[in-house]
Amino acid sequence: MATPIRRGQIWIANLNPNRGREVGKIRPVLIIQGDWLSDAQERTVVVLPLTSQVRRDAEPLRITVAARGGLRGDSQIIVEQPRTLDRGRLGDGPLTELSVSEMTRVERSLLAVLGIAPS
Repeated sequence: MATPIRRGQIWIANLNPNRGREVGKIRPVLIIQGDWLSDAQERTVVVLPLTSQVRRDAEPLRITVAARGGLRGDSQIIVEQPRTLDRGRLGDGPLTELSVSEMTRVERSLLAVLGIAPS
């Protein structure tokens, strides 16, 4: 039986091919879609890519995640590049799961990227 995909988990995904300035390669991604979509067996999944090139000057737009579990090194969530992927692009996972406070920071940053004022 396949491992369920849950919001807040980090999985490996194949983001190739990319175009222009899009993030590519095989890399970790954060699952950001609601669990109800995963539970409904939606064939796509909404994610945010991670990078191992941590730039402290990019915070709070990019959220830093410390290495743990299957996430081998400190990484940053690239909040400004949300993507919808076919589930077939997902590989190993979950590597780890974000804490409530980390997810809150991601959500605030994503709302800013989307131009949505927090309620």
